[in-house]
Amino acid sequence: RNEIAPRQGLLRQREFTQAEIEFFCQPGDKPHPKFNNVADLELMLFSSPQQLAAQPAAPRKLGEAVSEGLIANETLGYFVGRTFLLARRAGILAEHIRFRQHLPTEMAHYACDCWDMEVEMSHGWVECVGIADRSAYDLTSHAKATGKELSARSKLPEPVKEQVYTIAKKAAAMIGKDFKKDAKAVQKHLDSLAPADLAALAEKAASGPVSMSVDGQTFELGAQHLDGKLEERTVHEQVFVPNVVEPSFGIDRLLTAIYEHSYYVRTDAGEEDEKEKGKDKSVRAVLRLSPEVAPYKCIICPLDARVTAAYGPVLGRLREKLSSMGIQYKTDETGASVGKRYARNDELGIPFGITVDFDTLDEKNTALFDTVTLRERDTTDQLRLPLSEVCEAIQKVCLGSETWESLQQRYPTQEQAKNGQTASAGSSSVAYLKEHNVESLLNLAVNEAIAKKPADPVKFISEFLASAPKP
Repeated sequence: RNEIAPRQGLLRQREFTQAEIEFFCQPGDKPHPKFNNVADLELMLFSSPQQLAAQPAAPRKLGEAVSEGLIANETLGYFVGRTFLLARRAGILAEHIRFRQHLPTEMAHYACDCWDMEVEMSHGWVECVGIADRSAYDLTSHAKATGKELSARSKLPEPVKEQVYTIAKKAAAMIGKDFKKDAKAVQKHLDSLAPADLAALAEKAASGPVSMSVDGQTFELGAQHLDGKLEERTVHEQVFVPNVVEPSFGIDRLLTAIYEHSYYVRTDAGEEDEKEKGKDKSVRAVLRLSPEVAPYKCIICPLDARVTAAYGPVLGRLREKLSSMGIQYKTDETGASVGKRYARNDELGIPFGITVDFDTLDEKNTALFDTVTLRERDTTDQLRLPLSEVCEAIQKVCLGSETWESLQQRYPTQEQAKNGQTASAGSSSVAYLKEHNVESLLNLAVNEAIAKKPADPVKFISEFLASAPKP
């Protein structure tokens, strides 16, 4: 196998971790009750016809792809959609995800349909998840090997009548007498025939012996072996062999994709980085791990490590509260500046930083006493929160029940808190501007104007913004 020769970083190893779901469903159209939850997702689909025609992948809505038969059924489509949502939530960039359908030459003989989630990385497009409709192959194979019936039953909406050909007990006894050790295999084969086929075989045997092949052996059956009668009976349930849809996740490859898509170098210095400007020229690398995925959720930084003892009671309260809530954290009590401590923990992917400073201990400063600074890694924005609320705020963001933007609307910035102000409506306005990328576009327009020095810079900036791609 390929794994014998490790290569391509974490993509080819001698050991790898696989996670699979075996989702059993009834054969037929295979509807899924939650498919509507993902039907409107627009994904990059690279279908088999597109590949054969040398066409690129194209965006399609899942609902349309299933209704047109491009994706075989709703259950398969549902797991395609949920796989995409999981990957995006874990930190893989949506614009670098596509779903490629297996070509006829690589599709397993028993599979109804199969799609791979591929992620674009430094090694090109890499298969990370396979989602296959394996039909009834797995249970049929198990049943054949073990001799055990692996079928399910579902109640019919309305009882139906059907024709059943029943072999008489005398005929069954003749099968046992004449075929001895092969009698069980012969009887099992007869039981597997449809009632109409069994009745036709019995009618043919009435005119003379008939040949029947079972597991590579040929048996001659006469009228005495197939004697019985065709009856009508009322059926209240359907018996079927469940089909299985199997999403299979390559954990190592997904982790590699998360690392590659999360790493970047910060080009714009945050407020704390400005203080280090001219002193430290190291690369400001960031591992942008989602708060849900990051192993450590926050870093605790006493502002001045020389007087760490003074912070002792506050640090103890923080540690106890974080531990009791199951929030993993680190404490950085080194003598480095707070900016450098922030920077090196950004490299570790820690999403939040709690800074305990002198204002936290100053009982005379009623506005800031018993409050701490909460810094967010990606924006480097800082808020001032009561010590009693900061742990709950981190937990809610890590669980996905709240966002950093919503915290910005509830809590003041560092500057607002120093001036005795509460979170103002301006916070939501800033969040709105950031959501629409206004700040970045304005900075880019101003930098272009400075570089090109047009005669009318205001007109230049206005035209630049009008032609800039919308986020």
